Amino acid sequence: MEVILRGTVRGLGRRGEVVEVSDGYARNYLIPQGLALLSHRGAQGQAASMKRSAEIRDARERGAAEDIARVLAPMVIKVEARASGEGRLFGSVSPADIAEAVYAQTGFEIDRRLIQIEEPIKSTGVHSVPAHLHHEVKLFLQVEAVAR
Repeated sequence: MEVILRGTVRGLGRRGEVVEVSDGYARNYLIPQGLALLSHRGAQGQAASMKRSAEIRDARERGAAEDIARVLAPMVIKVEARASGEGRLFGSVSPADIAEAVYAQTGFEIDRRLIQIEEPIKSTGVHSVPAHLHHEVKLFLQVEAVAR
């Protein structure tokens, strides 16, 4: 069965794409959840319109992410945390702490889920933390954990 995606569906496609799926998947999941609609002649124009608007929105979001990355790349974000005398933190610095510090120091609001710490930050000093601001824009934030 051919359906037009109304939103991005992981592993299937993006908004406005016409995809072939099994009848049961379309009837029991995609259409009732509002993620797709049946493909017919009248809906083909609507699919093209949805795809164009999604591409425009994606380009706008990519441009904004590149602007934010350009400003944040040379900066060092300071995060205060309780630490011992040897520089070990009591706990760790979380992505939420980093997002909060970025907002406080720069005014840019970054979703904590975009900050991907591979290992918890458990010591003072400067750490490089990857942040995926957009699916095409990746940034390495320089985060300095300082003792409070």
